[in-house]
Amino acid sequence: MESLTSKASALRWLWLSAVVILLDLGTKYLADTRLTYADPVSILPVFDLTLLYNKGAAFSFLAAEGGWQRWLFILIALGVSLMLLVWMKRTPARAWWLGSGLSLLLGGALGNLYDRIVHGHVVDFISVHYGGWYFPAFNLADTAITCGAILLIIDMLFAGDQSAKESGK
Repeated sequence: MESLTSKASALRWLWLSAVVILLDLGTKYLADTRLTYADPVSILPVFDLTLLYNKGAAFSFLAAEGGWQRWLFILIALGVSLMLLVWMKRTPARAWWLGSGLSLLLGGALGNLYDRIVHGHVVDFISVHYGGWYFPAFNLADTAITCGAILLIIDMLFAGDQSAKESGK
């Protein structure tokens, strides 16, 4: 008979997804209501707050298309979110690198999905630059997705064998 601990899954990390969504939507709301579109507010010599709307995907991929891409990205985000939930359900609770990484990915995906459904674009406002070079603007959802991907890589490189042993594979 399995113990309750061994049946617990990484779904226990869903609280982290909820925190990401709340922080992401809150900061996007503040950016959208307090910043003027495309007018940078300098915070540091390499960091501005600049309100921009992205109708495309990462790095404005397909942003110039006629609007069909919105629905494509919504479908992709829904599919990926469902896949992440299933993956979290199948991941043991003790695999915290993997569980927290999946949770960050899910929170970021859902934060940007909300924007696409409600606004038709993603609200970006973090601008990092040096000299004349500007990294594409991003938001907290994008940051959570990046951090989640890093945690998945760490799990794959360093904790993957342990995660497999814990799940009985």
